[in-house]
Amino acid sequence: MATFSAVTRQHLLQSIAEYDSRGAANFLGVYGYLPSGDMFDHEGARYDAAAVLGVAHRYATGRAATTDELTSGKVDTMALLHKRGFDVPAPPPAPAPSAVPAKRRAPRTAAPRKPVVPEPEPAICPTCSMTLPATGICDDCG
Repeated sequence: MATFSAVTRQHLLQSIAEYDSRGAANFLGVYGYLPSGDMFDHEGARYDAAAVLGVAHRYATGRAATTDELTSGKVDTMALLHKRGFDVPAPPPAPAPSAVPAKRRAPRTAAPRKPVVPEPEPAICPTCSMTLPATGICDDCG
């Protein structure tokens, strides 16, 4: 699993420069990425966020991140780009809560607990000090 803590802004800028020199389709094809749909702008051009981040990972570690690593849901590419100083679109607003008020529940009360009853001491044979069976007669001593 790829970690992106080693990816710096400089690695991302190197990836963007390669994206510019190759062109979008060639850049995606060379590294085997499909268009992710997450796009960001940098200096007037649009870039595929997942592909740029995956190749920046290659500049940082020597290995490009795979599509599965980028799309598994464990990596928020847009948030990572934002942390590295890039302008990314704001996430869509959360849906407004419904106008129907939520039902309120009565507070829960603790159920009364049963008292703790200690186990009775087992009966011991006075001769051999063994625990007596339920019959009360020692198996060894008789």
